[in-house]
Amino acid sequence: MMTLKDLLRRFTRTTTSKSSQEKTKKVEKKPSLIVYWILAGFRILLTLLPQTGYIHPDEYFQSIEVIAGDRFDIDVYKPWEYNTTFPIRSAFVSQVIIGVPYSIINVLSPYLWYYFQVKIRTPYFLATVPRLAICILSFLSDYCLFKLCQICKLNYRSRLIIYASSYVMMIYATRTLSNSIELILNTLLIYYVSRCIVYSEQVVIQSDHFKNAYDKAQNIVERVKYYKLRASLPSHSLNHCLVLATLTVLGIFNRPTFIAYAFPPIFFWLQRGLGSRSVNLWDFHVRIIMFILCGIPVTLFLIIVDSFYFGYLTLGEIINLDVGFKNIIVTPLNFLRYNSVTDNLADHGLHPRYLHFLVNVPLLFNIIGIIALAVGLKMIHSITKRHWLELPRIQSIESLMTACFILPIGLLSLFPHQEPRFIIPVIFPIVFLYSPIIERSNRLLACKNTREIVGLVKKNIGVRRLQYLWGISNILLIIFYGFLHQGGVLPLTRHVARELKAKPELTHIHLFTSYTYSLPTALLQLRNTKRTYTSSDQHRYKLKQDFFLYEQGSKAMSDVLGIINSKIVECEAKLKSDKIPYRIYYAMPFNSLSNFINEHNLAVNGTNNLTFSTVSIFYPHLTTEKLPLLNFTSNFECFLVDKLEVCFEKFISNLLNRFVQFFKNFGLLVIRIQYSKNIDSI
Repeated sequence: MMTLKDLLRRFTRTTTSKSSQEKTKKVEKKPSLIVYWILAGFRILLTLLPQTGYIHPDEYFQSIEVIAGDRFDIDVYKPWEYNTTFPIRSAFVSQVIIGVPYSIINVLSPYLWYYFQVKIRTPYFLATVPRLAICILSFLSDYCLFKLCQICKLNYRSRLIIYASSYVMMIYATRTLSNSIELILNTLLIYYVSRCIVYSEQVVIQSDHFKNAYDKAQNIVERVKYYKLRASLPSHSLNHCLVLATLTVLGIFNRPTFIAYAFPPIFFWLQRGLGSRSVNLWDFHVRIIMFILCGIPVTLFLIIVDSFYFGYLTLGEIINLDVGFKNIIVTPLNFLRYNSVTDNLADHGLHPRYLHFLVNVPLLFNIIGIIALAVGLKMIHSITKRHWLELPRIQSIESLMTACFILPIGLLSLFPHQEPRFIIPVIFPIVFLYSPIIERSNRLLACKNTREIVGLVKKNIGVRRLQYLWGISNILLIIFYGFLHQGGVLPLTRHVARELKAKPELTHIHLFTSYTYSLPTALLQLRNTKRTYTSSDQHRYKLKQDFFLYEQGSKAMSDVLGIINSKIVECEAKLKSDKIPYRIYYAMPFNSLSNFINEHNLAVNGTNNLTFSTVSIFYPHLTTEKLPLLNFTSNFECFLVDKLEVCFEKFISNLLNRFVQFFKNFGLLVIRIQYSKNIDSI
């Protein structure tokens, strides 16, 4: 059987001029990817540093915290999403991507310690190794972008550089968030659908050509000839059906919002070639049926895995054939049931439904996100005016990418809880469509609407300014989300882990926190207090908890001090009765120190029973709920009473001190609180 390329070469009747033949003989110089490889290396370097920034508690508590509890013999805090009574998260994808690296750490740890005295079960490795696994997987999306540009004969250099320089890929795509996995799966899905569209278009064009030639044939010999040629064309209708179905099901079980991302590419895959003589509604329905059938095996597999994991199904029940609906758990359905109730979403924060479009898209994707929104609005205007020629061809890659950008955000905007990370998967279609604008590239997939918007932007802003805007904003956001935002929490975790290793065995550690995200306790490797151990003489025992965490959130300082004082009284009583020593620490943003001192002075009321001392300050750290303030008001008072020269010197000195104090406030302060009479005894 002939390949498609052979048929196209043999039976296409277009003539080529001598000039075009000479051009094809010239070997095109491949664009240099040095800048891209530097950016790719920088992505890996940022992952290994590691990034101390803390995007959202879910990056630890929906992945690392859960899997670490399964792979290590430690105490962890499993979030409510993994509650066995109503689980809304599937464990399979995380068990593979994070569980495998953790299993490797668990196996290698004793050998590395025995032979090299190297510890790898530390907060650094426990946080960094899963991130490195996600980082490596993120390069699948880069590869898909590269291959898709080659398929469409577009400039891949400009797109790869913009893609790799985005802080979304540098920061979000290297974190243990389910959204990061969603980004990778969405990219793979779009890539395979795009391949199918391009391939099917070539086959359909050739098939229609042979069919027309068959209809116009003058004799039976020619008809047989064209019939055989058409029959020898390669199959295309169900290309990659199993791959697409598997990716879709995995994406939905990883994060059910993947339905919004899978809908556009799957629809485009289903309707390939419709309207031609070779493809009809029968093919459309066959594709739907085959897609569903291909998705059933992996769906059943994931349901069984989750049912085992959450204890709904056991091997004994399967052997005894005692299996019913009570033994089955479908986590995506539970997820949709939970999120369909507005009161449930209110517990996590309700946002305006326009937040994704007006705030999150510009925040994540910068100028190309704004251009994408402008083009989308222009297309909607063309649709309402029925200016169809201004729109891209419905079965084109441009239409696919536009739909993969607009429709998912539109569908996710129906839910009133909207965070920027929810829409990071749309970076792939946005970069593919609009990134050449920043790189002075003229090879742009563009309909009339896109060309008008791009021309307007280039004329009024200029390419050079767009490049500066893109570069500076992404650098600032890498610093903010990668290192500054809640940046003291991970160093605090390392400090507490060292404290737990160094303390006397019976000493209890109590840690209070204010205005910080939750401490990922899995990184502390706390001893398992829930398991019953058996000693060599068959004595059964349990370990006692020796670390206690009290998250105070944004409570008033007076309330926090009251709680700490009550805990100290309780610990003092245990010290006298059970001889259990204790240490109490309090972590807070540095700019809360003055408030703490004032409330502390009021609390002790002159008795001086409580004292505190600074243990450490972790930089940088920024809590958006407790921002440092830069106050200039008192700097101008001296101009009213002092001479100009004297006042100017005071003004400069005071201004510098205020700036120093302002930047000093970007830290996480850890203090130790004690009864003054126990300072020397513990």
